[in-house]
Amino acid sequence: MAQASARHILVNSEAECEALKSEIEQGKDFADVAREHSKCPSGSQGGDLGTFGRGQMVREFDEVVFTGDLNKVHGPVKTQFGYHLLEVTSRS
Repeated sequence: MAQASARHILVNSEAECEALKSEIEQGKDFADVAREHSKCPSGSQGGDLGTFGRGQMVREFDEVVFTGDLNKVHGPVKTQFGYHLLEVTSRS
């Protein structure tokens, strides 16, 4: 079964998500931004979601995590929880 590791940042608006993505693309550390802004409890660990398989996260996550480029910031990705930035750190 396919496995992936990823981290994310969860915020309430698409505009905030875009602004944070821009900050990361300009050199800010993803983990630092997650600790400062993410509404998810994983934010305290720099947004780290650990390792998981297909179907363990919401469909929108699966689409990005199991097809998107590694070590690239993806998003905004809208789910029922809000807007996410995702970074896939490994996949097998």
